[in-house]
Amino acid sequence: MEDKEIYEKAKKKVEELKDFYAHLLVYVLVNFVLFLINMFTYRGYLWFLWPLLGWGIGILMHALSVLDFPFFFSKEWEKKMIEKIVEREKKKHGKSS
Repeated sequence: MEDKEIYEKAKKKVEELKDFYAHLLVYVLVNFVLFLINMFTYRGYLWFLWPLLGWGIGILMHALSVLDFPFFFSKEWEKKMIEKIVEREKKKHGKSS
């Protein structure tokens, strides 16, 4: 891999991280506001937990995809799966690799 390719890959990764941290910041701010609204209007039912939980699952998925958890659909996993499916299709159609 050449320096330019490495640089472009790193630049893309930084953009992904920047997008994730922006997403996380919006999540925290919006859910804090929802918490305050819930506390100042009706404390009998903690409805703010529902968007916190739902959106939190989205944040978790975003984190897993961006923060290089090897077990969660990484680029390496994607490459292996593509190769596996290509091989399976070749066998199905009588073509060898």
